Amino acid sequence: MANLDILTREGCDPTQHIWSRRNFVGLAAWGTVLGSLTVGTVAFGRFMYPRVLYEPNTQVKLGKPSEYIVNQVNEKWIKDYRLWLVRVSDGFFALYAKCTHLGCTPRWLQAENKFKCPCHGSGFKGIDPSLGSPNITGINFEGPAPRPLERCKIGLAEDGQIVVDFGITFRMELPDPQKSWAAPNAFLKYGA
Repeated sequence: MANLDILTREGCDPTQHIWSRRNFVGLAAWGTVLGSLTVGTVAFGRFMYPRVLYEPNTQVKLGKPSEYIVNQVNEKWIKDYRLWLVRVSDGFFALYAKCTHLGCTPRWLQAENKFKCPCHGSGFKGIDPSLGSPNITGINFEGPAPRPLERCKIGLAEDGQIVVDFGITFRMELPDPQKSWAAPNAFLKYGA
């Protein structure tokens, strides 16, 4: 009742609902406790469901082998899959179009017979007649690129189409024959 006497003395109407400091602090404390419990419950609920990253399929079909010209780099798949499909006299390989310097997308310059990175000037060899039959290699020869372009896993599907998995790559300089260009899946033998 002391509060009512004080309110009356100070000219306040005691019939109006006025919160005291004690009421405000008590409600704020309960709000904090309930808010913490809510955040903890939501966090626990989120913990119960795994974070799954759904990535697109890295295997793509690129058509029949007869659609590609011998000793040519096909640029049809650069925009969609970031790869060149190369046909040489004895088969196919897929070069991943990612510069080994900083990851830019090089361009195939047919007139200059090379892959050229527009970012920092790295150059990769095109057709190399010194390998017996003309061969498109992708070996670095100019600029800051530290190593050749990578090849993608390639094979033939049951329906006769070329299948490339750009999620699996092979590097020329690796000593492991299962991860280098010498691996069976880095080159598709195909006789026309």
